[in-house]
Amino acid sequence: MFQTFMSQAPQQAQAWGGMVQGLAQASALDKKTAALAYLAVLAALRLESGIPFHVQVAKQAGATREEVISAILIGLPAAGHGVTQVLPVALAAFDTD
Repeated sequence: MFQTFMSQAPQQAQAWGGMVQGLAQASALDKKTAALAYLAVLAALRLESGIPFHVQVAKQAGATREEVISAILIGLPAAGHGVTQVLPVALAAFDTD
């Protein structure tokens, strides 16, 4: 769906991208911590489609497999067991070279 957004609404996608970059630059978090926090949010919202891409971002930033698992499961008390539904997708993405 994100590819459709980018190809069918390029001006809006460009504006979105600028906002995302601006937020990243304004963040006090290092890249790995930010990537892991983002995974936690995706898991809590059960947005599986973004998990593979953002797992790779976290991995490239130096996150371990165990850190990815912990980031996904950190929301378990607040968001419920639904966060576990993204775990298989995340692990498959992490284990992909």
